[in-house]
Amino acid sequence: MAFQIYPTLEIPETLAAGPGPGNTDARVLQAFAGAGVADHMQGDVLRGMIECKHMLRQIWGTGNTYTFAVAGTGWSGLDTMFSAVMPGDKVVAFSNGTFSGIDALTLRIKAATPAEHAANPLNPQATSVTVIEVPHGQPVTGEMVEQALADHQPKWAFMAHWETGSGRVNDLRGFSDACERHGAMGLIDAVSSLGVADFRIDDFPGIAGWASCPQKGLCCLPLTYAPVSFTDAYIDALKTTGAYSYVHNPIFEARHWGIVDGQDVEKGTYHRTHSGYAVAAFHESLRLTLQEGLAKRAHSYRTHEAVLRDAVTALGCEVTSDMPSLVVLNLPGDLAGREMELVQNCRARGFGIWPTLSAPVQVRIGILNQLNHRSISRIVKLFAEAIREMGGSVDFEAIEALLESRYGTSIAA
Repeated sequence: MAFQIYPTLEIPETLAAGPGPGNTDARVLQAFAGAGVADHMQGDVLRGMIECKHMLRQIWGTGNTYTFAVAGTGWSGLDTMFSAVMPGDKVVAFSNGTFSGIDALTLRIKAATPAEHAANPLNPQATSVTVIEVPHGQPVTGEMVEQALADHQPKWAFMAHWETGSGRVNDLRGFSDACERHGAMGLIDAVSSLGVADFRIDDFPGIAGWASCPQKGLCCLPLTYAPVSFTDAYIDALKTTGAYSYVHNPIFEARHWGIVDGQDVEKGTYHRTHSGYAVAAFHESLRLTLQEGLAKRAHSYRTHEAVLRDAVTALGCEVTSDMPSLVVLNLPGDLAGREMELVQNCRARGFGIWPTLSAPVQVRIGILNQLNHRSISRIVKLFAEAIREMGGSVDFEAIEALLESRYGTSIAA
């Protein structure tokens, strides 16, 4: 039998201008490539993990001892957070987009009884889980949360902080306050907000568990570490019920990060094989976040998103999002219905924008780690050219004037 040997895989440089993964900083890539060959229990690897957990506490703004990171993407961090939800647990989950919808499915899977799993293995309808479906493009409000928790009195409540599927910012304060009032333990998907928004999780005491990812606000390699943070109340609940997981059990995971019985210890215990390369890259991304400062970074995102928003509006698009790192838009009326065609045309040219993944189909343009006038001008130029190529009307002089007024430079910069 002859074996086919494929050519070396070469992946060209592209402009990642979607909701994430973002554009990894060159210094993070250098930290990854420059790490020496070392096993997962080598001293510098373990020291890097210890320093990462302390940097994460500063970035999250928390005194939670159980603050560490889970090897993998954001889904790994979320699965770790949801591992405390047991069959039959009463849960209220809010869904206002693709990803909070998948989170809600995960919660139904976790809370479903064996009989409910057998009845519908891939989409169990757990009677103990109430999913509040918020229409696409609308935020989850504190009033919605208050009403649902008052009606159902759950053990757990869930919400995404920023819903990347629709580009909406949900009411974190209202969610936390409602959880406090009704004795629910809040769980938050912070995949899109960590490293972009300036907030401290200890300011939201109604929330017991947080999970994020490495490839968006922290702009690290996608397959490194997903940050998580848990209150003592969450850990106590987990100790009481256990979890049907070894790999994603927060208590077991924390031990490898030197967190044992609620205390930082000098040396953790083996849990899984960690990559020294990934530790080095993640460590550098956290250093960069702290060096820049969240307040400065958050301001920069708001500033540049406002320019992009105004530019695409000038092109005849309707922006329906309010996330500082992402613009979600409807195309001009004469191009309506051709969103996928436009996105595919852009991606074929190395301009990586995204459609929404649920109806109605919209276009998503992100600015992760693109926080300068040159990058935003380039994104606007490429998008304007894509609209023109599809027959849309584009006044390049007006777009140049807009960018000049905001940045003092032309679209060609």
